[in-house]
Amino acid sequence: MTASTSAADGGEPDTRGDGYEPDPQRWRALWVTLVAGFMSLLDVTIVAVALPTVQQDLHASPAQVQWVVSGYALTFALALVTAGRLGDALDRRRIFLLALGGFVVFSAACGAAPDITLLVAARLAQGLAAGFMAPQNSALIQQMFRGAERGRAFGFFGATVGISSAAGPVTGGAILALASGDQGWRWIFYVNVPIGILAVLLGRRLLPRTRRSGRGRVDLPGVLLLGLGVLALMCPLVLAESGGIERLWWLFLAGAALLTVFARWQRRLVARGAQPLLDPRLFTTVRGYAVGAGIGTLYFVGFSGVWLVFALFYQRGLDFSPLRSGLAVTPFALGSAGAAVLSGRLVERYGRLLTVCGLAGVIAGLGGTALLLRLVPLDLAPWVAAPVLFLGGVGGGFVVSPNITMTLRDVPVRMAGAAGGALQTGQRLGAALGTAALPGLFYLVLGRGGDYRGALVTALGAALAGMAASLALAVFDWWRDRRRNPHRKCPDEVANAPVHARQT
Repeated sequence: MTASTSAADGGEPDTRGDGYEPDPQRWRALWVTLVAGFMSLLDVTIVAVALPTVQQDLHASPAQVQWVVSGYALTFALALVTAGRLGDALDRRRIFLLALGGFVVFSAACGAAPDITLLVAARLAQGLAAGFMAPQNSALIQQMFRGAERGRAFGFFGATVGISSAAGPVTGGAILALASGDQGWRWIFYVNVPIGILAVLLGRRLLPRTRRSGRGRVDLPGVLLLGLGVLALMCPLVLAESGGIERLWWLFLAGAALLTVFARWQRRLVARGAQPLLDPRLFTTVRGYAVGAGIGTLYFVGFSGVWLVFALFYQRGLDFSPLRSGLAVTPFALGSAGAAVLSGRLVERYGRLLTVCGLAGVIAGLGGTALLLRLVPLDLAPWVAAPVLFLGGVGGGFVVSPNITMTLRDVPVRMAGAAGGALQTGQRLGAALGTAALPGLFYLVLGRGGDYRGALVTALGAALAGMAASLALAVFDWWRDRRRNPHRKCPDEVANAPVHARQT
């Protein structure tokens, strides 16, 4: 690449010399990846509403049935960086299609599972397939689009991330309402099969092949160190409801130590001229990557856990059905969808300011919702809170998509998979922390006085603290960009340069 588009002018980049030619089928190919990404992210939350039915039908213990949710999240997070690096080194299209095919097969296996042991095993495999598929989504966007088009594509991608997280409860509730009998929960998995098969067939036709980088060797010691480090950090969180944090707290220390060794090993490989699993220059020389990864991780700590808290409040506190509980939070998903698509068109013009405004909107929306649910009569609470929740959703739409665009826009295409995988790994760790801590805090307050409103306000307050930390980081980055006028280097020049101080 010989030139890069300025963030301010919004024009198309000069792509002479990088071999880029716009694929005439790139927008159709994008929709294939978005559908697959939506399914994989939706499956993080959609199963939660069916857990009581699954537990009763398969005669499972609470600890066993919790693995249906947590096991998927665990293997999803473990695969991300390695899968992204393999896509960069080999062929993103091939890995995406193989992972999507595996996701379909394991979804069918989940639906057909005769007992809880096989269901958990199928969910672990399904999460692994989803983890191999996810980083190819953002990498294929990097590969297929440039300039302002890339911002619009990431706008649709951000909408997919936001909607899938918020729509899980209502989608699961709707499927349970439509499927009759005790076995209705199986359709939560079966619904992936026809959609996934169609996506595989279209993907074979539409997705572009990746030119091999010539650096196909994968850093196996790095894979082992990173995998063990993420596993150590995730295990206490996914087992939180069965006392995992109290029993396995020492794994946090072990995970931090393993990730420290991993970082040193990656720097050593770069110094020797070898190809690392996750190039540390992404964090030190690629403009916006480190800050964007931090913003995303902190945001997902609060964002992911609030939906479980709302489900507990509505279903147990107000005795709502799963469908009605999901519908109560639908205004957030609707606001997020529209704003995310719009933000993709605005991010080249306003940059980090969109993230700042979006985070302020989410905090105002969720804070106002907590206040209203605390004060108004319970029979009116969902109706009164809906407009304020919609405002929070609009804010959320201006967070995820612009942050992904700002974080990945200067990443060289040949590193896009690993960069996207690392970004999503941080988000998954943040989500795991939020989904473990916020319901735990809800139950803690509830156990002391049986006050569902107080439990909701306390848990949402903790979520807002995580979002406020994300906002502080976004404001710092925006303020720094306002004070400085950096010379933006070509992404591929940055990636091949020696490690040096970040150019900002």
